[in-house]
Formats: sequence, C-alpha cells, structure tokens
Amino acid sequence: MERAFQVDLRGVVDLLSHHLYTTPQVYLRELLQNAVDAITARRQADPDAPAVVAIDPPETTGDGTLRVRDGGIGLSEPEVHELLATIGRSSKRDELGMARHEFLGRFGIGLLSCFLVADEVRVLTRSARGGPTVEWTGRSDGRYRVTPAARERPEPGTTVTLRPRPGMEPWLTGAMVADLAVRYADALPVEISIGGRRVNSGALPWQHRHPSPAVRAAALREYAERVFGFAPFDVIDLAVPEAGLTGLAFVLPMAANPAARSGHRVYLRRMLLSDSVDKLLPEWAFFVRCVVDTGELRPTAGREALYEDDLLADTREALGAQVRDWLVRLAATAPDRLQRFLSVHHLGVKALALHDVEMLRVVDRWWPMETAAGPMTLAEFRRRHPVVRYTATADEFRELAAVAGAQNFGLVNGGYAYDIEIMRRLPLLDPAITVRRLEPAELTTYFEPPDPALEARLRPFLRLAADTLHTLGCDVAPRSFDPPSLPALYVLSRAAAQAEEMRSARSAANELWAGVLGAVDATGAGERPQLILNLRNPVVRRVAEAADPSLAALGVQALYGQALLSGHHPLRPQDSALLNHSFLGLLEWAMAAGGTR
Repeated sequence: MERAFQVDLRGVVDLLSHHLYTTPQVYLRELLQNAVDAITARRQADPDAPAVVAIDPPETTGDGTLRVRDGGIGLSEPEVHELLATIGRSSKRDELGMARHEFLGRFGIGLLSCFLVADEVRVLTRSARGGPTVEWTGRSDGRYRVTPAARERPEPGTTVTLRPRPGMEPWLTGAMVADLAVRYADALPVEISIGGRRVNSGALPWQHRHPSPAVRAAALREYAERVFGFAPFDVIDLAVPEAGLTGLAFVLPMAANPAARSGHRVYLRRMLLSDSVDKLLPEWAFFVRCVVDTGELRPTAGREALYEDDLLADTREALGAQVRDWLVRLAATAPDRLQRFLSVHHLGVKALALHDVEMLRVVDRWWPMETAAGPMTLAEFRRRHPVVRYTATADEFRELAAVAGAQNFGLVNGGYAYDIEIMRRLPLLDPAITVRRLEPAELTTYFEPPDPALEARLRPFLRLAADTLHTLGCDVAPRSFDPPSLPALYVLSRAAAQAEEMRSARSAANELWAGVLGAVDATGAGERPQLILNLRNPVVRRVAEAADPSLAALGVQALYGQALLSGHHPLRPQDSALLNHSFLGLLEWAMAAGGTR
C-alpha cells in the first residue's frame, strides 16, 4: 500500500537554518518577496491597485509582534491550504498568475524562513478574486489551522504576523527591520514603509536621473564608497540582454589579491540576492567590484548565490569582454590613466593577455618590463633588439643583468608572474618576432678573450685555477668584459644544470635507479659550468699575478664562492666547505702578512 511522506517541520526548519540560509535575517527578505509578488500579480489585472508594503515593528504594534501588510492579490481558503500548508509547492503560484519569469519567488519555501525567528506565524488574507478573509496560523512543530477571520480586511491583500521566539527578539526590532528592509528592498519598485515612513528609494544606482555626467560620476563614487569602502578608479556600465542584466563595475583604486574571491552585489529583479556573490566575472577581473540586477540568472535554493549553468557561464564571459573593452578604450583614449591603472592592476591585465590578443597588444605597448637596460615596454625592447631573450628566474636575471646591460645585450626578466607566457605569445602580434630563453653561454660570446701574449703569461695561473676547481666540476675561462667591478661570473648552461641535477639524483638513488639515471645522464656528462674570470677587474689581475701559488689558489676559491653567492646559486656541501677554507686561509694570510710589517 502506498503512503505519503511525512514531514517533520521542526527538522525542516533546522535544515533551513543550518544548511539553506546562512542567517536568520533572510526571513524579512522572504516576506518582502512574497508581498511584492502578490502586489505584482494583482496589478496585472488592476494597474491602479496599491503598491505598498507596510511593516509594523513591535514598537508600533505594541504587543511584541511584527506585522507585514500588503495590498496584493491575496488568497482564498482553498489557496491557503494549497500554498501555505504544502512545503515546496511552487507550481500553484503560476495558477494564481504568478508566472515564474516575472516574479521573485520560485521555490515555495519562503514562508518557512519565518520559523527561523518565530514559533508561530499568523497569516490574515483576502483574495482579490472574491471571498471572505481567511486566517491561517502555523506553528514550527508542524501544526496549522485555517479559520474564518474574526474581522474582514477592508481591502484585498495579506498581513503576516510574527511573534518572536524567546531569544530572537533583536531580529524583529524596528531598527533591525529598517536596516534589513533598506538592505534587501531599497531598489524594489514598490513602496516599503515602516511606521508610515518610506524607507526605500525604489531605484538601482544606475537608474537615477542626473543633470550631467559629472553629477552622475560623483553620485556613483559616493555609492561605491558607501557600499564597498573605496572611491573607484573608474566606473564601467554593464549590460547583458540575454541574462536580463544591467549594472556597474567599479574599478578598485588599490591593488587586490588575485587569490581572493571578489564579492559582487547582485539583485534579482531588484531584490538583493547577496553582497558577496562570486564567479560573476572571470578570475582575471579581480580588480573590479560589481553591482548588477538580473532577471534571468537563476538563484540557488537559499537565494544567496547564483546557480552555475550555461547562462551564467555565458554572462561571465560577456561581462569579462566589457571590462576588457574598457581597457582597450583606455589605452586608445587615455594612455596616462592606463599607465596609472597598470601600475596597480597589471597582474589582472597580464592574466587576460594570456588568452586575448588585444590585451596582449596593450601589455606589449604599455606595460614596462624589467630589462637589463632598465624598465622598458616589450614594443620598445623589440625596436632595440631583434631577439627577445629572457631569464627564467629573477635570481638569474639579477646575476646577469649588469653584465648584459654593459654589453648592450638585450635581456628581459621573466621571473614575474605571466611574463614568460606573455613573451612567448608575442609572435601572435608579428610572426617575425623571435622569443627564446637565454642560454648563458650566448652572453659569453660578447666577452673578449685575452690576446695571445697575455694568455701565454696567464697559462701557469690558469692551470692552477683549473686544478683548484677540478674536483668541484667547474672549468675556468679568462675573459675581458664590463662592468670591471664584477670579478667573476659563474655560467651554468641548461645542459650543465640538468647534468648536475641528474648526477645528484644518481648519487642519492639505490643501485637499480642509479644505473637507470646513469644511462639517462650519459648524454650530458661532458657539460660543465664555467667560472669566467674578468681580466678587467684589478683583484683578478692581482690574484693572477700572485707569486705564491697557495695564495693564488685561495684567491681562485674566493672568486668561485663569490660568483656562486652573487648569482644566488645553491651551495653544495663541498662549495660551503671551499668558502670556509678560502675565507679562513685568506684571513690567516692577511694576519701573517700584517705581522711581518
């Protein structure tokens, strides 16, 4: 035998309060939603019907209750049983003229939110279609009764009365109700009054009429300061007709954390959905905060977020395109303002440039990259250098920038977020552009080798230097290069770096894996790093000319250690031991030399 499900209303209320709604304050939003829908339904048949929702807080009623009154379509007794006593019954609303497309409510559970703050809800309603006034009283334990009202309502409509549960009284006070009414219902196209005083403006911020663009800009700036706490860098008008969406994007004047979710204020048919809706814009657009109203995007059941579907995805893409178009216009019409914007929000623009050619063009022309010749846009860099070479890390750039700059060798720091990806996309702007990662050996081709006579004089020293560093796996090469203040440069090719990593991994592996890694490593076994000694540096020349071989060896060790440290290269245990040995040896030699004077 089939039976109907039994519903424990207390359990449902607990479910709503702990899992569907995040705060009890939504009870007023749901009451206002129902009232506005009822008014809208009545005015479809009677355009002159009153469009007022009156709220009487306990301070006005005098009996500790809160009353919400409307002049809407009202309900007959059968409709009361059908709508108010059946959880989740939303289809009946359409039969009453509340077509889904034109009304705020969709889920048929709004009245249950009242049980978040009250144990008893009383509804007094009179249908505009005729019939007597009916009184429905529901309790949070699941019981309800329907009776003829003791007194007829003078007009069609509905009055909802809440008696707060002990401990929930603060949610129904006049001050709290006024705050909630302004928060949720300020833009609704009906009058919301508390104690006879209207509290809502009835318009969204972009719908107000202003005598001039300057006055509008000032009003929107004041709105952003009030709602978001900042004076916007700029304001972007938004519109997505497919989603019935209009609104504004306020550009932040300060840097924002790209990892933080941006909270946007979203209205659903002019009723506030939430102040903290995320995923409304693409992730790269973290530098704007939006206020929008939509008639087509779907809310979640708790009406505090947007339902993720194809329409929301398309809307997100459309809104991102409008923010992107604003940036393109800014680049074309106000380059000085674009520069100020980029100085704060370059990460967002660079992230967009990874998949948008127009934004790539903006970054190419306007964003200064760090180069060996100082800050420079990629467009300017390409005018000076036919090949865009970059370092993979900031440490590598810091090691090589001064040397590259002195040799007029074009080099870009690729160690910042998105920069390498952006440079690799430059051929999309011009297929003739060549972009590649720097191979450090390329830079050494700009250095001058010693002339034959000098090389002959240096041969004994170079043999000593090679023997000193042989066990460290490093070769020595004498060159002359600028700046003279740099005594030595440790050059590690990518092949040599990979070979060193493989050797380290092989030494740490067991016998089986050491054999496998040894076979892989065989191709790079001949690659070794180089210590390039700068013959223009006076210290290097003095070390090379030292009469005492032990002192020259200490000098070579010290130059090797200094090159590792200045290039931010990792120190192996043998490197650290060599640094300590050279430091103590030179200190001992200096003290001994000082004592003989």
